[in-house]
Amino acid sequence: MFSITVRDHLMIAHSFRGEVFGPAQRLHGATFLVDATFRRTELDDDGIVVDIGLATRELGAVVGELNYRNLDDEDEFAGTNTSTEFLAKVIADRLAERVHKGALGEGARELAGITVTLHESHIAWASYERDL
Repeated sequence: MFSITVRDHLMIAHSFRGEVFGPAQRLHGATFLVDATFRRTELDDDGIVVDIGLATRELGAVVGELNYRNLDDEDEFAGTNTSTEFLAKVIADRLAERVHKGALGEGARELAGITVTLHESHIAWASYERDL
């Protein structure tokens, strides 16, 4: 399996419901490094997994939809704990939609999967992996 990874960052505010979250139940900020890894079994006719420039652009667009927002105020996340794991899935699913619409080029339609990793710090991160 071949892969390429592109990186961006995301800054949000949110709060959690549930005792397990302790002080994070209060409104707080989070800054994530966001890695999006695109996988395919064989390289395309150009010898690449996907165009890195297009992958970078589309990750930036997806992250831009969430950046500098209080996720508690977003209707689409009402009643949801927007955990690191949950946000990794949101970003992966949005990237998958863009792949299917052709935003990463026609060759990207042959991608096998995407993994999105959100790094909360240098010692903790979460990922979501999906097939395409």
